[in-house]
Amino acid sequence: MSTIGVNFQIDQDKLDELRFHKGKKGTYANLVLFLNSDPDKFGQNGGIKQADTKEERDAGIKLPFVGNAKIFWSDNPDFQPARVEQAQEPKTDEFDDSIPF
Repeated sequence: MSTIGVNFQIDQDKLDELRFHKGKKGTYANLVLFLNSDPDKFGQNGGIKQADTKEERDAGIKLPFVGNAKIFWSDNPDFQPARVEQAQEPKTDEFDDSIPF
């Protein structure tokens, strides 16, 4: 079994506070992480949603994503998080005198 490090970003404004529950040591929100080893076009490896109920899943109710996740480390030497190549604008020192202003 390998260990991976994942950074999370959650937009607290998107959290439904009615889904929070009180526990012995605080107030909790149940969240679900969808993790993929390959990053998307924004360099994220996954999305985070609040947990839904079986009834909501059966009814086809889809909860919105509330955050993103990105793998930043793994102790497995065979696993290297894929890097997203940033598109770079070509640099030019040429002056375009066809612009009318």
